[in-house]
Amino acid sequence: MFTGKNSISITADGKTINAGDYIVQATYQYNKLWSGDDTGRNLKGSFTGSLVGTYPKIILQFRALTQTELETIVPILDSARQTVTYYDPYKKQTRTMTTYTGDYEIINKNIIGNDGSKNEGFSCSFIPVNKRV
Repeated sequence: MFTGKNSISITADGKTINAGDYIVQATYQYNKLWSGDDTGRNLKGSFTGSLVGTYPKIILQFRALTQTELETIVPILDSARQTVTYYDPYKKQTRTMTTYTGDYEIINKNIIGNDGSKNEGFSCSFIPVNKRV
C-alpha cells in the first residue's frame, strides 16, 4: 500500500519497520515555527515576524494489529527517539529525520485473543526534533 515515494520506515534502538505494512493512512503536517519577540500582528493588522523553520510532523494511522504486531511496534513508539524516513515533496527527495512520538492509546473492546484481532486501530504522531533543512 505505502510503497515507493509513499514509503515510510521507522528505526529505533536498532530495529526498523516498514510502516506501510501496518498503517492505513499517513498525514503530513508542515508546521511553521515563528520567533517569539518580533512575531505577531501590528495595529494595522499586518503580520510580521521571523520564520524559525518548518517542522514536518507525520501522523500515522495504524490498522487493527495483532498482538505480535503490537509487540513489534510498541517498543519503537515507546523509545525516546526514532529515525523516520519519508518522501518530502518540497525537497523532492527521500528525507530522514529524528523524531519523538506523541501520546497514543490502544483500544481493546475485548480481551485480546490468541490472534489479537479484537483491538482497534490507533494513531501516533512522529514529531521532529529539528527543523527541516
